[in-house]
Amino acid sequence: MKRIFVAPDPGRLRLRTSLRAVLGIALAVTAAELTGLPLPASILGGLAALLALFTVGDPTVRGQAGTTALLPVVGLPVLALATALHELPTARDAVFLLVVFCGVYARRWGPRGQALGIFAFMMVFAAQFLHAVPAQLPQLAAAVALALVASSTVRFGIWCLERRTPPPAAPAPLVGRGLARPTTRLAVQNTLACALALAVGQAVSSDRWYWAVGTAWWIFVNTSSRGETLVRGFRRVVGTVVGIAAGLVVAVPLHGAPAPTAALVAVCVFGIFYTAGPSYSWMMFFVTVMAGLLYGLLGVLHPGLLALRFEQTLVGALGAALAVALVLPVTTHAATDAWIQRAVRCVRDCTAASARRLAGDLHADPSPHVAELELLLARVRLSLAPLLHPLSPLRHRKARARQVMTYLDDCAAQVRGLAEVAADPAASHDARLTAACQRVEAVVGTLFAPGAEPAATPETPAATAHHHPGAERALAHLHSLESALTALAHPVRSSPRAPFAAS
Repeated sequence: MKRIFVAPDPGRLRLRTSLRAVLGIALAVTAAELTGLPLPASILGGLAALLALFTVGDPTVRGQAGTTALLPVVGLPVLALATALHELPTARDAVFLLVVFCGVYARRWGPRGQALGIFAFMMVFAAQFLHAVPAQLPQLAAAVALALVASSTVRFGIWCLERRTPPPAAPAPLVGRGLARPTTRLAVQNTLACALALAVGQAVSSDRWYWAVGTAWWIFVNTSSRGETLVRGFRRVVGTVVGIAAGLVVAVPLHGAPAPTAALVAVCVFGIFYTAGPSYSWMMFFVTVMAGLLYGLLGVLHPGLLALRFEQTLVGALGAALAVALVLPVTTHAATDAWIQRAVRCVRDCTAASARRLAGDLHADPSPHVAELELLLARVRLSLAPLLHPLSPLRHRKARARQVMTYLDDCAAQVRGLAEVAADPAASHDARLTAACQRVEAVVGTLFAPGAEPAATPETPAATAHHHPGAERALAHLHSLESALTALAHPVRSSPRAPFAAS
């Protein structure tokens, strides 16, 4: 837990986002209660507000508002269909799997597609969680609409963080065609995983089978390789186990008492948002505890139900593992190599923009490339997570992955320093910078070229006193960048199955 609270939080953005989520969801639930809606509707309203605040990730405020406005357009028809099929299990299951496929496939349209797909899936999931029937639909729909208005009032009115610090756009997904397209492949994998989870989950419990489907669904979110999915499944199981243990101590003794339950749910909401980035296991811990508290409010919580929750989580994780291992698998090496190439090319683009800026081109701005590089490095870390996991038995590949991240982090540090120098209006152009930038581009060009030999590590250039200090700092950053890229060739170009010795 200590690592979570000391994790980097630039501008305290995670803290402010978490507090805003608590406020937005509290306002949504309060509005539902004040309008006289029943408890199940209030719970669905709180879930809708949580999803709107958690999943809508467009890079602009206008885009976020547009996606939020589309959530009920997509979610309410799905909710209506799920309630209408409550007594028709075969049709209900078929519609559930269809929503799974469409929801994952929609990720090809970026953050908006992902948010809408998740919202549609969770409306079907919530209908099963609440055992919703057609007679409840008007109240449930009203609660969803009211919650989205309340959460939007907080997000776009009372506390609009993005208007002051707009988040950088997420890196575009890896490309492909046909079944090689990531969204198509994931849609097939996820649908088959959910189908397996649904079948086995119903054999385990005819009432709570949807937990297995939900587990299989969420494991695939933001993953792109077999290793990422397996690690995410493992972390989900760990977080669920710890959350169930906490639920036995916290949620069961409360017996659904409204005031303390509401306070603890608020703590869980904060924990979900605050830990989502640094630790998927801790996020799942808070999700599991919150689910137990909500079951307590509904009056159905008991230790056996929490044990069943664990069983269904194992079923869902197993379904995801089998699907990702046997159906259109993408190896960790293939996914990681693609993300590393994008990160290295971003380094090259940032270098070129910095050089143009130092040469006097005021329209050249390396800062967007620096922001993009940070996101790409986060994606590389996620892709390398299976190899860097403490339980990974692949010793040579773990050593290779560590070196890759060390050299990429060094590249990022040099790029940031170079961009800072370029932003200084007093820094003057130096002819040596052009040659240094050309050497960096040459290293990038040979790094992934088949058969190309990596260049030797360059000698450190001697400082020249009569040159401008800004040019000297820029040259030092370029030299260090060239050295890091040259060293990166060793772990990147070596075979992932060959014995590896640190250079």
